[in-house]
Amino acid sequence: MDQLAALLDGPRARGAFLLRSILDPPWSMRIQDEAPLSLIAQVHGESWIAFDSGEPVRLSPGEVAIARGPRPYTVASEPGLEPQVAILPGQECRTIGGGSPYDTMSMGVRTWGNAPSGDTVLLTGTYNLEGEVSRRLLDALPQLLTRPGDPIISLLGAEIVKDEPGQEAVLDRLLDLLLIAVLRSWFAAHANEAPAWYRAMGDPVVGRAMRLLQNNPAHPWTVAALATEVGVSRASLARRFTELVGEPPMSFLTDWRLALAADLLREPDATIGSVARKVGYGSPFALSAAFKRVRGVSPQEYRAG
Repeated sequence: MDQLAALLDGPRARGAFLLRSILDPPWSMRIQDEAPLSLIAQVHGESWIAFDSGEPVRLSPGEVAIARGPRPYTVASEPGLEPQVAILPGQECRTIGGGSPYDTMSMGVRTWGNAPSGDTVLLTGTYNLEGEVSRRLLDALPQLLTRPGDPIISLLGAEIVKDEPGQEAVLDRLLDLLLIAVLRSWFAAHANEAPAWYRAMGDPVVGRAMRLLQNNPAHPWTVAALATEVGVSRASLARRFTELVGEPPMSFLTDWRLALAADLLREPDATIGSVARKVGYGSPFALSAAFKRVRGVSPQEYRAG
């Protein structure tokens, strides 16, 4: 499993907030939900997105924006408009005066706006990610990025207004797929800006070693065993891995194991023992000691936090 795949297999959308907005200009929304990650897909019309410290970015039809929180930002029909509503933590929507706009702006299943036939149509999906697997990836992203859309936008737009059994799961998976498609496109277009671990995935030796570690975290890896698997000497692998990734193989493995453990600990039925086995620690004590040494808190404290 690589870092992008971890978004699907680790902290994936679970009951993500999804909304279709139909709007006629002028309109402006202040996003203060503190969510770690949101996607905004422009179906019709155009929008402008701006963080307080950055220049407004135009979103054209067929484009998708990824906004990385928790800092607030504004989405509007044109730059500089005063917000009319604010989206607060928990996806609570309030007018700037403090009232609720739901009675006047609700338009049916997961749809709201100020005009049923408005010129602007947006699809918004918000993750409430707290998992550690994604931190390495999200830290590599700019505060705001935009990329051309994907056919998944059309599927998401068709499904977002349905209210059928299992619909929440369908929407979660479509949102995941859209996110992965946009991130893959962005990394491919910004290879020189990508973090070292991402560029190293393309190396025939180090990339294969990284995938072995990520796909088999429970295996009792050593540098020598890993070197044998990829067909180079132990010294050669250790040197090349550290040069390209920025850390030795076993440090990378420890970080990956504990990142996976952090996500698994969020699962309601997980025990420290079951998590330890899945990520390559021989006992709950061994996992707890490593987790506290690196994270500064015990697994129990992390799960309760």
